[in-house]
Amino acid sequence: MTIETYLLYLAALGVFFATPPDTSQLLIIANSARHGLRRSGWTIAGDLTANALQMTAAAFGIAAVVAASAEAFQVVKWLGVAYLAWIGLRLIRSGPRDGDTASDHAGSPFRLYRQGFITSSANPFAVMFFAALFPHFINPGAATLPQLAILGGTYLLVDGVILLVWGWLAVRTATRIRSHAHGLINRVCGALMMGAAALLAVKDYEPDVHGN
Repeated sequence: MTIETYLLYLAALGVFFATPPDTSQLLIIANSARHGLRRSGWTIAGDLTANALQMTAAAFGIAAVVAASAEAFQVVKWLGVAYLAWIGLRLIRSGPRDGDTASDHAGSPFRLYRQGFITSSANPFAVMFFAALFPHFINPGAATLPQLAILGGTYLLVDGVILLVWGWLAVRTATRIRSHAHGLINRVCGALMMGAAALLAVKDYEPDVHGN
């Protein structure tokens, strides 16, 4: 892979991420607002783990199997919609309990990691996205695995930084909301999750679909 190709790949990622928050980013925003940036790091870790597995699936051609099974594709998609909607409804119904500060159990590392992993894994568009993206930047005359490692590692790094930025912004915004409207955080976060469910529900597969 030449430096020119790699810079072009970075430019493509820049264009790709220059969009409004997607489902995983909305989850990070909600968890950061409720639990703080340090704890929401577990959600980011879950999201990136799922992305790494999706990249591996794309590299080994599993994307073609998933794309060929329309029924399985829709099942995974709607399970993801239901999961996000369930999280959102629970947050909205929880109200201002404990002054909008989540309990230790609700904010446990395992639960936050699981939310990030499931939310990203339940997006069946990601595997096809990676399968459509990577071939444009891989030199067929060179070893494939090192190039995939570079492309995948770069994506995870950029995605992780962007998720951290969203989380930081969410923490700052949540602090201001608490000072002016005590008891509103859970409802706002619940609305974000319902919005994430709606985003996933209206998605249809296209080669350039968002992969988070």
